[in-house]
Amino acid sequence: MAEKRVYQAWKGSNKFLFGGRLIFGPDARSLLVTLLLVIVPVVIFCVFVARHLRHEFSSYNAGYAILVVAVVFNIHVLILLFLTSSRDPGIIPRNLHPPEEEFRYDSSVSIDIGGRQTPSLQFPRTKEVMVNGLPVRVKYCDTCMLYRPPRCSHCSICNNCVERFDHHCPWVGQCIGLRNYRYFFLFVSSATILCIYVFSFSAFYIKVLMDHYNGTVWKAMKESPASVVLMAYCFISLWFVGGLTGFHLYLIGTNQTTYENFRYRADNRVNVYNRGCLNNFLEVFCTKVKPSKNNFRSFVQEEVPRPPPPVISREPELDAGGDPRSKVEDDLDIGEDLLKISQRRNIEEIDEDIRSRGSNGPPHTTSEVDSVLGSDRRAPTIRSEARHSSEGRSGSWEIAPEVLVNSSVTESRSYAPSKEVRQKLGGSSF
Repeated sequence: MAEKRVYQAWKGSNKFLFGGRLIFGPDARSLLVTLLLVIVPVVIFCVFVARHLRHEFSSYNAGYAILVVAVVFNIHVLILLFLTSSRDPGIIPRNLHPPEEEFRYDSSVSIDIGGRQTPSLQFPRTKEVMVNGLPVRVKYCDTCMLYRPPRCSHCSICNNCVERFDHHCPWVGQCIGLRNYRYFFLFVSSATILCIYVFSFSAFYIKVLMDHYNGTVWKAMKESPASVVLMAYCFISLWFVGGLTGFHLYLIGTNQTTYENFRYRADNRVNVYNRGCLNNFLEVFCTKVKPSKNNFRSFVQEEVPRPPPPVISREPELDAGGDPRSKVEDDLDIGEDLLKISQRRNIEEIDEDIRSRGSNGPPHTTSEVDSVLGSDRRAPTIRSEARHSSEGRSGSWEIAPEVLVNSSVTESRSYAPSKEVRQKLGGSSF
C-alpha cells in the first residue's frame, strides 16, 4: 500500500494542485470570476483605447508606453492575485490528541460509574498568555485540538486555524492571514491603481476625439463607446477596491485585523499589538514572511498510540484481594443465574404444593396456575421484598453447584409467595 502525502490526507476543506505545491480554498472557482474582472477590461482598453493613442505623443513614440504599462501592470496584478490565493495563509497544523498537559481532574465534581465515585475530567476552554506585557485570553479549538495562538481564529469555510486571521476573501478563494496578508493588500491597492489608470486614459481619449472632430462630448462618446464603458466600469470598481484599500490602510496603521475590528470594536478593548503607525507598517511590509508550518508534500507519519490519561478515583478501600471491576461483572452474571434458578425452583414448589393438597382443597384450574406462574416468569429481576422469611410455608432453595464453580461470590435467598398466591393454593384447608 502506497504511503499517502499530507495533502492527500488533509482534514481541511482546501483544494490542492500540482501534487500539493499549490493550496486553494474550497471556493477557488470564484477566482475565475476575479480573473475575468481584471483581464477583460484591460484587453478592451488595449484594443479600443491604448492602440489609438500610440501616435498622440510624438516625442520618442511615448504613446507606446501607454499600451506597455497597461499590459505590464495587469500582469503585476495577476501575480499578486496568484500569490494571495495559492499559498498557505498561515495554517496551524492540527493535533492528533488534545494537549495532555492541560488535563486536570476536579474532585468536587464526580461521576457515578458502576457504583464507584470517579472525579470528572475537566479541560479548560480558555487560558491567558502574555502579549507585550498584557494578558490575552486564547481559546481552545475543538476541531484542531489546540489552543489558538493570539490573533489566530478558525475559518469555518476552510476548516483550519489560521495565524493572524484577517478574513476569508471569496474573491481570491482563500483565507487572508499571516503569510499572505501583504500580497492581498498589494493586490487590492494595485487593482485600485489600475482602475485609476484605465479610467484616466479612457477619459483622455474622449478629449482627443473632441479635439480631432471639433465636436462635443456626446459626439466623442459616440465615436468611442468602449471608452465610456471602461470609465463606468472603473468608476464602480473604485468604490469597492478603492474603499477596501483605504480600510486596510487604516487597519495596518492601527495594527488590527478585519476580524478584530468587527468583533472588538464595540468592546473598547485595549489594542495590545499597536506599536505606533510607522512600526505597524514596517511590521507588515518589511518583515520576513514566516515559512509555512505545513509540508504538504511530505509523507504522513503513522500515528503512535498513546496511553489513556490516568484516572484518579475517590472510592473507599476495597476488600483484600478484590478487583472492583471483576466484582461488578461477577455480580451481574450471578444475578442472571439467580433469576433463572428462582423461576425454576418456584415452579417446582408450586407444582408439588398442588399435588400434596389435591385431595383436601378445591381443584385449581389451569388458568389460575398459569396466571401465577406467568406473573413469576415476567419478573425482570429478583425482588428485594422476597428476601424476608414468610410466616407460612416458604420455598427455600440453594444455588446449583455449576453456578458456584463459575462465580466468586456465594449468595442464598428465599422466595416467599405473596398473600394472594397462598390463598389461591391453600384456601380450602380449614
